[in-house]
Amino acid sequence: MIEVRKFADLGKSNHGWLDANFHFSFADYFQQDRLHWGALRVWNDDKIAAKSGFPPHPHENMEIITYVLEGAISHRDSLGNEGRTRAGDIQVMSAGTGITHAEYNLEDEQTHSFQIWILPDRQGHAPSWGTREFPRGERAGRFEVLASGREGDDDALTIHANARVLGATVAAGESVTYELGGRKGYLVPARGKIEIDGQVAETRDGVAIADVDTLTVKALEDAEVVMVETA
Repeated sequence: MIEVRKFADLGKSNHGWLDANFHFSFADYFQQDRLHWGALRVWNDDKIAAKSGFPPHPHENMEIITYVLEGAISHRDSLGNEGRTRAGDIQVMSAGTGITHAEYNLEDEQTHSFQIWILPDRQGHAPSWGTREFPRGERAGRFEVLASGREGDDDALTIHANARVLGATVAAGESVTYELGGRKGYLVPARGKIEIDGQVAETRDGVAIADVDTLTVKALEDAEVVMVETA
């Protein structure tokens, strides 16, 4: 099953400083058939104005991944962590038993990011935060695991979930494959146009995938894709 969810049909919320688009039910946007996809609960496509952002607020029992497409996000939390995540890189916050954090765009330009929430394998993990550089050139023509809760993914940032967050860059006319093995996938082209099993997805569209063993993604234009694989 391949279902393309057009960007124009996503939930919308524009606060001036924040232009948010929701792939799944979030805040005032509710769609009964878009509550989650496996353990994937939230995928928000956010554009954050320069010198603005999210003031301190709490979370618990959620794995929260931020993939930065443009600009940078500056993080600060109640554990004393501080850091800046730039375009092409990701940060992971395991909310666990509870954490308060702030996320700001301190840059002189707009920041564009995907914020992804994944349900943890259980409640009560110790909260944590981390960030890592993942040069886009190192994932050319293949999927690279960026964050994972699966054994053996030692080079990825850790999440407490039976899931992976992956990224790939694909040149126009080329394809990348990934063994889903029947697990669910949710894929978004961060840029470019792609084709999966005859269906075309454009920049910022969502693609819900189920009951597929080997996933093949063909780039119709130079493309950068982000995917969550989940049970």
